[in-house]
Amino acid sequence: MFPSNAIREVDIARAPDGEATFLFTDIEGSTRLWETHADAMRVALARHDALLRQSIGELGGHIFKTGGDSFYAVFSSAPDALAAALASQKSLHREPWPSGASIKVRMALNTGTPELRDGDFFGVPLNRVARLMAAAHGGQTLLSEATGSLCHDALPPGATLKPLGEHALKDIPEPTPVFQLCYPGLPDEFPPLRTTETVDSTPSIAVLPFANLSRDEENEYFADGLSEELLNVLARIRGVRVASRTSAWSFKGKDIVIRSVARELNVAHLLMGTIRKAGKRVRIAVQLVHAMKDTTLWSNHYDREIDDIFAVQDDIAQAVVVELRQALLGAQVKAEVTAAVVGRTASPEAYTFYLQGQFFRDQLNREATVRAVECYEEALKLDPEYALAWAGLSRATSDLAGQNWVPRNEGYEKARSAAQRAITFEPMLPEAHVALGWVQGWYDWNWKAAESKFQRALELAPGSTLAINGAATFFGNLGKLDEAVGLFRRAVGLDPLNVPVNRNLGLYCLAAGALQEAEAALYRTLQLSTQSGMTYCWRGLTRLALGRPDEALADMEKEVSDIFRLVGIAIVQHARGEHEASEAALATLIKEYGADSPYQVAEVYGARGDADRAFEWLEKTYADHDPGLSYMKMDPNLQQIRGDPRWLPLLAKMGLAD
Repeated sequence: MFPSNAIREVDIARAPDGEATFLFTDIEGSTRLWETHADAMRVALARHDALLRQSIGELGGHIFKTGGDSFYAVFSSAPDALAAALASQKSLHREPWPSGASIKVRMALNTGTPELRDGDFFGVPLNRVARLMAAAHGGQTLLSEATGSLCHDALPPGATLKPLGEHALKDIPEPTPVFQLCYPGLPDEFPPLRTTETVDSTPSIAVLPFANLSRDEENEYFADGLSEELLNVLARIRGVRVASRTSAWSFKGKDIVIRSVARELNVAHLLMGTIRKAGKRVRIAVQLVHAMKDTTLWSNHYDREIDDIFAVQDDIAQAVVVELRQALLGAQVKAEVTAAVVGRTASPEAYTFYLQGQFFRDQLNREATVRAVECYEEALKLDPEYALAWAGLSRATSDLAGQNWVPRNEGYEKARSAAQRAITFEPMLPEAHVALGWVQGWYDWNWKAAESKFQRALELAPGSTLAINGAATFFGNLGKLDEAVGLFRRAVGLDPLNVPVNRNLGLYCLAAGALQEAEAALYRTLQLSTQSGMTYCWRGLTRLALGRPDEALADMEKEVSDIFRLVGIAIVQHARGEHEASEAALATLIKEYGADSPYQVAEVYGARGDADRAFEWLEKTYADHDPGLSYMKMDPNLQQIRGDPRWLPLLAKMGLAD
């Protein structure tokens, strides 16, 4: 791993015991610089060494080896190691280098517990940081997920971490999530990582939201809807990997840097377009771009009546699939696209209402969800056999019922009826099977029926994050945590910027006891959004399980959901021995939310080991037919009461007993 002329600089006894963070550095292109500007390099290298030694030493690091122009340093604190790397890069960037010998240094950080043998460091943490450094470019600093998760709440002012996706590093068997340290004034755009490849070699694409060029801003739903429909069609084509909507839509309204967007979405191609709609006339311009080459593979424009919009969608989808899978004949592609567009309508007016319904449902608040239901119902008045609209109506009504925004029984029965109609009109529609599976699992507690629906949805649309996320949650609730975690990992690969999917991966890893992966997934979630409800709470529970109660309490105090903030504080303060603070938080939880959220009260008592009170509140949850009870088998907060004689009978009542 180290060059043969590496020199050990410090006594290893001075280095930290146990877990440590390693910083490896190397000058890019140093051989070429020595060959062409040897005198200037002598001066530059001396200055390079002085700057790195100063930054590393000031932050408590120990340089334990050097080799040529490479430095190998170890830190007891991951935030200190990151701060040293940033200080080094800032100093190197502003240094007035001799002419012809401008120094650019690649750096990498990784955290783990090394082996000590013969007074030297060995083991996996060092192998990984070496491979990570080899993947970097001059001026670029890369971090492993292990280091990034430890630095999330302790970044230097102005510093950020950019996720670069998962990569296959040489001789490392599993995919490696990689992050880049960014800071204003330092370069942050680099070519693809060296000696790495994206994990999945399947032809991949992201459909970015089409830009609305219409004068009427209300036509925004039409531009979004067309983009989403194209995404859904492509996602059902086997042999093509499509970045999911949530991740792709995070770039809506932003200036697009093609390579950067593709890297964040972990895809090779982008489909982009613009829409101008005036009355019944639509002008659509679309292009398919190879991101890394920054070349247009295909482009076209369409001037059509709104009545022809479905033909335009099919034309675009077929052209894209042909370009992505050149080995296929056009007729084969046409057949696949035809099979992928099941469930739609022949009515342009109904389609317009459906797009509006999708637009409003995505906003996830009560007023918008009610409006979504109204739009789906208008679409169905125009086309009573519109299967996609029935599926949308089912999911929106389930949202209303699940949040107690409408009477639970009434809402879920309406959702069931709508999903069943969708399946009747189009048995091959994955959205319909997901919608019915949701009702059967979370409301009926009919696990066998729900399982068949989610399995069918996965068969019909293996690339659908909607299907994967629903199935993963369902299987996790049955106690099949390994299967659930595997599905959530798959969903994150398809939709890396999806906040709920990353958050769910963290929760189910916590339930499965994979605490390091849980913390890393929740760290990623908070990078995407600090306003994501339940994320701080679940990370706090993870840190509590890792034996870091003070960090856990700090997380709970940041939780944006009032309910889960109280839940978390009550649990963590009890674990810290602060019983008065725990009781105060629990009393507030019961007073303000106990009537509508009895399951959360049961979680607190369960985590505190108070089985009698926990089962009292679980029985209230059962009597209310609260969907939250479907999570009891996987819930880490209830782990302490699973040996109680009342546990198995309650599981049996729920149909969850093995």
